[in-house]
Amino acid sequence: MNLSRLDLNLVLALRALLEERNVTRAGERIGLSQPAMSAALSRLRRHFDDELLARSGNTYELTPLGTALRDRSATACDLLERVFASQADFDPAAESREFTLLASDYGAAVFGAALARTLHEEAPGIRLTFQHPAPSVVENTATALSTVDGLLMPHGIIDGFPAVDLHQDRWLCLVADDHPEIGDELTLDQLGRLPWAVYQRPYDAPAARQLSMLGISPRVEVSVQTFQLLPHMVEGTRRVAMIQERLARRVVRSAAVRVLPCPFDAVPVQEAMWWHPVHAQDAAHIWLRQKAAEVGATLMGDGNGDGNGPRKAVSADQSAGLPQGRL
Repeated sequence: MNLSRLDLNLVLALRALLEERNVTRAGERIGLSQPAMSAALSRLRRHFDDELLARSGNTYELTPLGTALRDRSATACDLLERVFASQADFDPAAESREFTLLASDYGAAVFGAALARTLHEEAPGIRLTFQHPAPSVVENTATALSTVDGLLMPHGIIDGFPAVDLHQDRWLCLVADDHPEIGDELTLDQLGRLPWAVYQRPYDAPAARQLSMLGISPRVEVSVQTFQLLPHMVEGTRRVAMIQERLARRVVRSAAVRVLPCPFDAVPVQEAMWWHPVHAQDAAHIWLRQKAAEVGATLMGDGNGDGNGPRKAVSADQSAGLPQGRL
């Protein structure tokens, strides 16, 4: 495809037509007259050799190709906007800009909150938006990254894109305060026998991935889309869950649960911010990456991940601590 032969204004027309499914409304949306939008539709139909919009009674329906192009055209428009919004210089204290990051509730609560505090002090005109990543982010990482400023996700799930390392974390196990079978320690046998509550995405079930390396298949009773729900899914049950220590310190007090060390060497979490190469030379994004690295270094120095100063070092047993394993 020779892009020099294409009128990129047709990308805007294509998106409007496929989302509005009406020539007049599509024209009003992008500031074109009805005859001009009809001409654009004719050019698009010739280019794709497809009707794109097929009349059905008094309305238009998308053809299969039109359906496929609807999301692609939206992504292309978002990417073009980001390309042409790139800046050679950026003054964070004086300029306004919105950065959008894809993040789980863990990423937003631990790193995102610390980043937001830093930007509040240093860049009052900057807005941060956190969005939960769709399950398709692993299969279509390039598409997802092209329309946002970054993705907060641990190493080991995606690869092949530039990343800024942020901080490390370790996995702990959650059980109910009154669990009838568990004392001060968990065993591998109990992990294989007891039911589980897990943070479950099709591409990322941390408990399942960790235990599979030990030949254990967790018997999942409950799966949720946020880590912060796990204590409530464990409370008052025989279930077990795994949660990151930095998040556990924020959420376990909301439920009657205990936090215990894992009875195996769980692979630590190495959180990172991944980004699309299209942002490489954008001064504003370079500044964001530098801030992300600084905040991540501060979290590692603090130890507790709250960004409010260092805490006294504790042993593995103590870190599991509110009496009998509560933080």
